[in-house]
Amino acid sequence: MARATRAEIDRQLHLMEGVIEQHPNGIAQPEIAEAYRAAAGIALDERTLQRRLKLLAQTGRIRAEGETRARRYFPSAETQPARQGATEERVAPSDDVFTGIALSRAAAEALSRIRRPITTRSPVGYVEAFLRSYDPGNTWYLPADLRKRLHGIGRTPDPDRPAGTFARDIFERLLIDLAWASSRLEGNTYDRLDTRNLLELGVHAEGKDAADAQMILNHKKAIELLVEQAEDLDFNRYAVLNLHAALSENLLNDAGDEGRLRTRIVHITGTTYTPLAIPQKLEELFDLLLDKARAIPDPFEQAFFVMVHVPYLQPFLDVNKRTSRLGANLPLVKANLCPLSFVDVPERAYTESMLAIYEDRRIEPLRDLFAWAYARSVAQFRVTREALGQPDPVRLRYRQQLSEVVREVVLDLQPPQRVLVRGRAEGHDVPAVDLEAFTEAALGLLIDLHEGTLYRYGLRPGDLTVWKNSFAQGKPAPD
Repeated sequence: MARATRAEIDRQLHLMEGVIEQHPNGIAQPEIAEAYRAAAGIALDERTLQRRLKLLAQTGRIRAEGETRARRYFPSAETQPARQGATEERVAPSDDVFTGIALSRAAAEALSRIRRPITTRSPVGYVEAFLRSYDPGNTWYLPADLRKRLHGIGRTPDPDRPAGTFARDIFERLLIDLAWASSRLEGNTYDRLDTRNLLELGVHAEGKDAADAQMILNHKKAIELLVEQAEDLDFNRYAVLNLHAALSENLLNDAGDEGRLRTRIVHITGTTYTPLAIPQKLEELFDLLLDKARAIPDPFEQAFFVMVHVPYLQPFLDVNKRTSRLGANLPLVKANLCPLSFVDVPERAYTESMLAIYEDRRIEPLRDLFAWAYARSVAQFRVTREALGQPDPVRLRYRQQLSEVVREVVLDLQPPQRVLVRGRAEGHDVPAVDLEAFTEAALGLLIDLHEGTLYRYGLRPGDLTVWKNSFAQGKPAPD
């Protein structure tokens, strides 16, 4: 039998370590053997497995307790995932990359590992057990106290309103902040003012790469998808593939790769990590990732899970991290929690946090960054929301009826006249006490109708054009 190469031994050690990391209460050797076989697609003989486990324990990467057959293996204190109710000591960052961001000791230790020269870091591949061993509702990347704090600061007025209502209330600010900040993390050179001019006025910044403008416009389309379809989207293939298609439009060499899982190998610059390259396995794990994400009962845990596992799997040829950042906002928007804009997130801090996941499957740096970034987003969006005042109670109470009345008037080519709209309102059983206010609200929506608001009424641009042209052809003018 051929002797295993150093790279093969390192791959085996990383895979075993990944299996054990997901069992904070310990795991026995037979269970490790089975999990390894499932993840690697090939079994290790018992003696080889024992030697690898012994080496992991001797080097402090895992902890072994018990004797012979009763021995169980545990994650080391530094690599153990967050558990329910766990608290961690915070330490000051060692340099200015994470300035102002409180880091746990585990995060600091993980960062020290990936800051070593790349030539001293072992080549690693995708560890399937990292995903497979995650048990929604039982495994928690975000501890209970952190989730409680995030819910506390992220709560918005009237959380029981229809999904996406809060995001619609702050849409202009969300669009600019998220499009700019997420693009900046990819090296985009547009500043916030450039971004605003592009999104609001269609003005391209002089001297900037056309790809930078395309990236920001793609974010606009993806954010609109998230907000306008918040009630219908979930972590399924339709949602994630279409998010990727929106974000990658006109940025990939082959348009056929937009919104489609990759069939080719990819390499990530600056890391020793090489993602999975087997298309059939990629499809299988992508569907498993979505199944697990849907089953997570907490929106913040869902958001963070997606930020970890979509880039780690690299299901697309490119634009994986952008897809994960927009995808992370899906459960927050649906739950009417404050979105996560990534404003002020240092690019290098984000990059190093992702490297810790790629090479060591260490989530702690990204978790600390996630918590800090969310608090920053909340503070900024709260100011925006307070400046907007309270929502119109009639539009809030009769959201569905208003949508139906606007749609009917447009499709029936009727003018926005008071008597006609009032009749429609009566047909939708609007109480007499609210008829006047409802009619005023519906007239306002019809008069202000434009291509950017058509989706909420189930209308298309052609419907708006035909409706407006009908007035120019002798139809009664709006009152």
